[in-house]
Order: sequence, then C-alpha cells, then structure tokens
Amino acid sequence: MRALLLNVMLMILWVASTGVFTYGNSALGFLIGYVVLWWLRPLLGATAYFRKLPMALWFGLLFMWEVLQSNLRVAWDVITPRSFRQPGIVAVPLDAETDLQIAVLANLITLTPGSLCLDLSEDRRTLYVHAMFVSEPEQVRREIKQRLERWVVELLR
Repeated sequence: MRALLLNVMLMILWVASTGVFTYGNSALGFLIGYVVLWWLRPLLGATAYFRKLPMALWFGLLFMWEVLQSNLRVAWDVITPRSFRQPGIVAVPLDAETDLQIAVLANLITLTPGSLCLDLSEDRRTLYVHAMFVSEPEQVRREIKQRLERWVVELLR
C-alpha cells in the first residue's frame, strides 16, 4: 500500500511540475512513477506492488471483456425472436475468505449483465447467484470461479 501511495504522489508531482492536467498526462506520470519506484525497489523493502499492479490492470481488461461479452449475449437474446434464456440460481462454493474478497466478487458478478448475486450462506462458504443463461450449473460455477474469483482472491491476498 505504501508503494501505491508513493506512486500516486509521484504522479501528482509530475502533473504539477508539467502543468498539464489531463488524464493522459496523469497516466504518463503514474507510469514514470512506477518505473522510478521499480528502480528503487531495494529501498522500499518487500512489497507485492510490482507483481499485483500489472495483474490488476490485466484483470481490469479481462473483466471489461467479460462485461462486453455478457452485454452482447443479453442484447442478442433480447432482439432475437427466439429466446435462449434458461434462468436459474446456482450455488457457488467460495474460496474467498475475507469480507473484502467476498464483497468485491459479489459486486463483480452483479456488474456483469445477466447475473446477480442473491445471497451468501450463513457459514460464508457459498454464494447464491441468479444467472440468465444456466444450461449447465457446473459451467456457470466454473466460469465464476476461474474468470472472477481466482483473480479477486489473488489480488486481495
């Protein structure tokens, strides 16, 4: 967390010193700050920042791809005369343990069109998800666990 704060401070310093307050210049300042901190790694001590930031960016792109695919699938089902929907509720066993991991996973599932988190079991080991396309419940479980949960658990560990 300290490395992220330092990176943001370097970005702000870059933007202030250039006098150009745009998203592109801020991103450039963040990138320059990241490179500077990369060089100064031995002074920062042990940190997972340099491993997790690229993972988080990659996951962001993957999640945007998931949202795009889901949007297209739902839109196709809405505009075509034949309905492909097979709604259902699927119980997804969780590997996520902390409140933050579970909350982020539930929100990501809910943000994906065609799916909605309904409930969390009392023992906090099972998440109940309503999905619009449930031809095979095991496939829905596998997709949630592989495409979302494993990334969330790894990033928030």
